[in-house]
Amino acid sequence: MTTRLLSIALGVVSLAVVLVYFDNSYIKTSVLGDEIQELTIISLPDGAIGPESFCFDGNGSGPYTGVSDGRIIQWRANESRWVDFAVTSPMRDGCEGPHDHSQTEHICGRPLGLRFNEKTGHLYIADAYMGLLVVGPDGGLAQPLAQQVDGLAFGFTNSLDIDHNTGVVYFTDSSTRFPRRKYVSVIISGDDTGRLMKFEPKTKKTTILLNNLKFPNGVALSKNGNFLLFVETTTCRLFKFWLKTPKAGNLEVVAQFPGFPDNVKRNSIGEFWVGINSRRGKLLEWLVSNPWIGNVLIRVSPVDVTKIHSHLARLIGGRGMGIRLDGDGNVVEVLDSSKGKRWKFVSEVEEYDGNLWVGSVTRFFEKNFHG
Repeated sequence: MTTRLLSIALGVVSLAVVLVYFDNSYIKTSVLGDEIQELTIISLPDGAIGPESFCFDGNGSGPYTGVSDGRIIQWRANESRWVDFAVTSPMRDGCEGPHDHSQTEHICGRPLGLRFNEKTGHLYIADAYMGLLVVGPDGGLAQPLAQQVDGLAFGFTNSLDIDHNTGVVYFTDSSTRFPRRKYVSVIISGDDTGRLMKFEPKTKKTTILLNNLKFPNGVALSKNGNFLLFVETTTCRLFKFWLKTPKAGNLEVVAQFPGFPDNVKRNSIGEFWVGINSRRGKLLEWLVSNPWIGNVLIRVSPVDVTKIHSHLARLIGGRGMGIRLDGDGNVVEVLDSSKGKRWKFVSEVEEYDGNLWVGSVTRFFEKNFHG
């Protein structure tokens, strides 16, 4: 019986992964033509991949991004090169170079969310394995700030944003059951151990705002600080969590996306961009709604389901998207890569100085935008 269930589960997951990239029936999207003027692909150094998130410092330098070997690197446009800025782990032997970094990321670190504090110039980092960290304006080895709350360690620290008036850091822990390198297991198992939290630098206290979340991922604070937007990757939903006004403490579902959302970033005028990693086909939607199948597969499969997904995804390719929201979190525009240049496995869309910087699990590029 176990062998039969395993075969069925493997078949369902494989087919679902295929349909992620070919099912177009979920949403009608608009493709911007004239507004996208130029596409530039920028390579990463020393065999690194996966620039998850971007940020710019107070001088407008950057972007800075975290990559698969645990480094945070800075782009120097006038020199057309990357330079090392910081690391999240002191253990660096064997971290760099062209190899499978997922096997060493628990040692070398895997920096995901990044954000500079505009007042102090310090860079705050959400590292999937090392927790919440900070490094000074000159870079170097980041120092840990929080690695657990209420006696339960962070398992998959993911994204963050900062209230520049108070210094409070809001961040997500995507799962306490699965680490980052098993992110597909988080989705197909229906894992709901994720948490939305805040860290107060003055008291060094970490507080849980919401728990029992299904793969909470990107988080962004509204321009007036009244609410947070965050996504659940598993459910493909966007939430609004009120911090102020008479609605403080209330949670609202704002949008249902056609694919798996990753990071949420606010632009200079208070709008938001959501990066959509890949489409969610109808079969995969059914699989997610029946997590017993995924849990059976995780328990009895002799291979890592995330590796199965990665191999199939590289063969088939993944169509990513960028979705722009207004200041209240309502969808106003969709950048769809199904025509023309293809965005693959989009992790983030960062709008800065007239350009869109588009992150990817496997690569990234700058997309000039004039809207």
